[in-house]
Amino acid sequence: MRADPARRAAEAPLDELTALLLRQFKRPLAAQGVNLSDADIAALSAAVHRVLPPAAAPVRAGLRAAVAESEAVLARWGLTFRQSLQTTMTDIPGWQSTAEFLQIAEEKANAELRIAAGAALLAALGDLAYVPHLLDLIAHDPDDLDAIIARRVLTLVSGIAPDAPDWAGQVRAWAEQQGGG
Repeated sequence: MRADPARRAAEAPLDELTALLLRQFKRPLAAQGVNLSDADIAALSAAVHRVLPPAAAPVRAGLRAAVAESEAVLARWGLTFRQSLQTTMTDIPGWQSTAEFLQIAEEKANAELRIAAGAALLAALGDLAYVPHLLDLIAHDPDDLDAIIARRVLTLVSGIAPDAPDWAGQVRAWAEQQGGG
């Protein structure tokens, strides 16, 4: 019997989570001019928590660009990532028909997913700029798969135990000490 995705994410080693996220970002990274082979993904994933290879720099830049594009999508509705997580589609303007509603809902959901996964992947690759997004995601719905991945990544990269008192506050302070978040 296969374990559910949330449980697998909660238990997976960081290198496996990183590989999974990198595979999900192959197309968005390719749009940024960063083409990853399976060997590249394996090398980057294996290097997490170690010295990352020079190939990590363009991947991080591509991920930052992909996250920024998704933030721009949300900004069209005047939303930050945090606000978008808390905003239902009935509160989003600009649709009149069911088709428009579905199109906007898909754009909003895709932007949120790309920001969540991109921020987690960036954190795994040593870029802590989007730690606040990950903490917002976790606070919004801690049982969501993306929030579980975010918590797992932040726990592994920070070294802060998941059951630590005020875990989110400790992670935020750690990220700020590291020059991120």
